[in-house]
Amino acid sequence: MRSLNLTRADAAARSDLLSVESYDVEIDLTDGSGGPGTGTFRSRTVVRFSCARPGAETFIDLRSAVIRSAVLNGRELFPAGEENRYDDEEGLTLPDLQESNELVVDADLAYTTTGEGLHRMVDPADGEVYLYSQFETADAKRVFACFDQPDLKARYTLTVTAPEKWVVVANTLAEESPAEGGGVVHRFAPTEIMSTYLVALIAGPYHVVEDAYTDEHGTIPLRLLCRASLAEYLDADRLFAETKEGFGFYHREFGLPYAFGKYDQIFVPEFNAGAMENAGAVTFLEDYVFRSRVTGYRYERRNETILHEMAHMWFGDLVTMRWWDDLWLNESFATFASVLAQVDATQYTEAWTTFANVEKSWAYRQDQLPSTHPVAADMTDLETVEANFDGITYAKGASVLKQLVAYVGREPFLAGLRAYFAEHAFGNAEFDDLLSALEESSGRDLSGWADQWLRTTGINPISVDVAVSGSGAGARISELTVVQGPAAPGAGELRTHRLGVGLYNRDDSGALVRTARAELDVTGERTVVADLAGQPVPDLVLPNDEDLTYCSVRLDERSLATVLDSLENIVDPLARTLCWSALWEMTREARLPARRFVEVVSRAVPRESQIGVVQRVLTQAQTALARYADPDWAAATGWATFSGAMLAAARDAEPGSDHQLAFLTALCACPIGIDQQRVLGTLLDAGAEDAGLPGLVVDTDLRWTVLTALVAAGVEGVDRIDAELAADDTAGGARRAATARAARPSVAAKEEAEELILTTGADAPTNAIVRATLLGLDLPGHEHLLTGLCERYLDDVTALWKARPGDLAQTVAEGIFPSWAVDGETVERFEQVIADESRPSSLRRIIAEQTADMTRALKARAVDAAEAD
Repeated sequence: MRSLNLTRADAAARSDLLSVESYDVEIDLTDGSGGPGTGTFRSRTVVRFSCARPGAETFIDLRSAVIRSAVLNGRELFPAGEENRYDDEEGLTLPDLQESNELVVDADLAYTTTGEGLHRMVDPADGEVYLYSQFETADAKRVFACFDQPDLKARYTLTVTAPEKWVVVANTLAEESPAEGGGVVHRFAPTEIMSTYLVALIAGPYHVVEDAYTDEHGTIPLRLLCRASLAEYLDADRLFAETKEGFGFYHREFGLPYAFGKYDQIFVPEFNAGAMENAGAVTFLEDYVFRSRVTGYRYERRNETILHEMAHMWFGDLVTMRWWDDLWLNESFATFASVLAQVDATQYTEAWTTFANVEKSWAYRQDQLPSTHPVAADMTDLETVEANFDGITYAKGASVLKQLVAYVGREPFLAGLRAYFAEHAFGNAEFDDLLSALEESSGRDLSGWADQWLRTTGINPISVDVAVSGSGAGARISELTVVQGPAAPGAGELRTHRLGVGLYNRDDSGALVRTARAELDVTGERTVVADLAGQPVPDLVLPNDEDLTYCSVRLDERSLATVLDSLENIVDPLARTLCWSALWEMTREARLPARRFVEVVSRAVPRESQIGVVQRVLTQAQTALARYADPDWAAATGWATFSGAMLAAARDAEPGSDHQLAFLTALCACPIGIDQQRVLGTLLDAGAEDAGLPGLVVDTDLRWTVLTALVAAGVEGVDRIDAELAADDTAGGARRAATARAARPSVAAKEEAEELILTTGADAPTNAIVRATLLGLDLPGHEHLLTGLCERYLDDVTALWKARPGDLAQTVAEGIFPSWAVDGETVERFEQVIADESRPSSLRRIIAEQTADMTRALKARAVDAAEAD
């Protein structure tokens, strides 16, 4: 029996059989009345394709549909009176194929509120309806009948009937004319050849701003779109400027101009991801339209997302993976390219520092979980693919590509890339095709490199042994050796690393500056760094200086003491970030007591210049307190000390600065005492000056942040939440109110949140409200309120998995996992669940990952508790 979980084998068999020429898709969004549709929309598809073996049988994908008719080569596939029979699990069978075929499917399909297929949202601010499509990995079949796999590329011609005042966006430009029954018909030009998952449809009364990018390759029309109620916050000038910087960089470096005509960027509501690379019509999470003040870090991350999706126009859209085995390359390349573009072409010249601090931290955690997998994973089916949109696929893969560039050189890498694009444009390719191009351009045999880095798992620990001659001020390095450990504890690969080793010393002012550096290939367990022999013994030896490779840095004893005492004095931002990362990984690995990490953060972070690093390490410190510290110490001392440091740092920061906002926001994520409650209450009711925080802008989102902290402390309740929502009666306000309600410190409030999250059917909340509610559920200091939720977890997620499968179920399974119940009994309970193969594999994976985190927390808590002895 075929199922919705398309296998690689079935996809390959269908690809061998078929070649798809075109799709003509007609979609009616008016319910035939000229007005916006409600529960369903009509979709009529004409697909033309050839068959390599006439007489064979195959299937076409369609989901959640009521079929009006299906006609293959003039033959009706449903007997009279059976038009509405359709089995999601089977696909629509296409028998007795001819050499050339035409299939016409006319069906009614359902809108979603889960961010998949064609998502429908009603804006509470004005009652307007907004739609957008999201088809990756394989949800185009929710909107039109199709062969929903990446290697069956075709051209698409969309015709969309929509209400008169709506803007309708697809991959190409459209001509408009009045519809007979009311509304407007939008006839889009045929697309370039592309995969089903890249088709786009966005519709509604969107606000539109226009511009254009022009260079020697011609002119690209640009548009930005968002909901009308967000139009006042759309910073179009900045967004257009950054878009043009991206096109300039990619045109210069990739060799081929942008291939898809116009370029729309649409900020859409209730989006599950950061963005999606639909060809010529990129959709973004609308949280990137900042309605309140945010730090420079948020602008940097938005810019990275803009450049990431633009890189996909070449890597993914122009040249597409044959099957999802190469998903890693698609996402890793876009991640790597976006940071390269930031550093070279934008104001975010320290983006590699953020990459080291954010992406690599994500990768390190993922690579230490039981679900880790090779970068080039074995994607046997769609369920496996969807589970692997993770830190390996994005962040480790990007780190590996950065290592490859260091290994072969930037220009040979880009030359190989240009050849790859030129050879495979508008087609499908595999990683071996790219590897061959890079071998040709660099002159290196990369087969061994690929085996080491792409087909293995784990992180190599890298440390140094320093032999010293002499003593005191005259002490010199007689021999410095880089030591590489296996990629997994006690086993695993020793890889080839291109890395730097930096020596750092205090200058007369006490600043730690680099005084020597060597760069070399490390290939075995021990590699002597000959170039550093004879150097004065430094205060800090930093392996992986400049972050060229993917590894876990282990500082030697002298260097660790320097970092614990003086991390804030390291002048270079990237070197300082690598030391932050080393301390955090030591904390996670139970090699540094959590309280020591929190102490360093409290002392040093007010002097950290990089706002992205500030926000990241503040979050890490809170995780250390909540999960890795001895809970008795955290409750009695840790949280109070840290929250006090955050308030002091906010008051000492430059008025109105990013740092001031970051420290105040961090305070609001802590359990707060009476004095802090008083400050936050004053801030909410009287303003920043009266609260002793001059310059702080208390805007809409900060008001919600402060209010939620007061709600979590039991100071404010439902009446205040309702009053704030009345003043901010928007989609954003509804989400923030949902978080605040879940943050109330009572068992009844947590059970109410749980019931909302698990509601299915017609009353089910949207994906956005579910995510927002989860944010308020598990807060520090609320662990004792969640015992019942812990006991009900398996029943809850099992029921939801059946009723609302997909991305939302996975989000909830992670979000309500009782990670607060850090004890051996809970670990044992879930280990039994993991071993139960009757449960869905993707659910068992989530539980395995969360249980591994709990086991890690147990070890870390033991080490932290021992620190008090």
